[in-house]
Amino acid sequence: MVNPFSNISNIMKQAKGMQQKLQQVQEQLAATQITGEAGAGMVQLTLTGNGEALNIKIDDSIYNGDKRILQGLLIAAINDANHKREIKKKEVMSGLMAGMGLPPGLDLEL
Repeated sequence: MVNPFSNISNIMKQAKGMQQKLQQVQEQLAATQITGEAGAGMVQLTLTGNGEALNIKIDDSIYNGDKRILQGLLIAAINDANHKREIKKKEVMSGLMAGMGLPPGLDLEL
């Protein structure tokens, strides 16, 4: 007689393994640093893979200009860093999905 709970047990083991791998991915992303730039590097913003701002560098020459230019460059650097962060996150997640045998396109949010 086939044990009806054997499939459930296997599913639970797989779910636990997936949960552990997701935790590892979250830790890997948290340790990753991504730098966004604007104005040919005149403004640089460094974020963690989780989106926490770590550092911002502003070239001294910007201070002599219009405040609106600095504001625009800051926004552009933030957007650039966030765009790069999303790309990195998708790369890490696609590697995780490939290792689990899950179908492509399944989007697990971290």
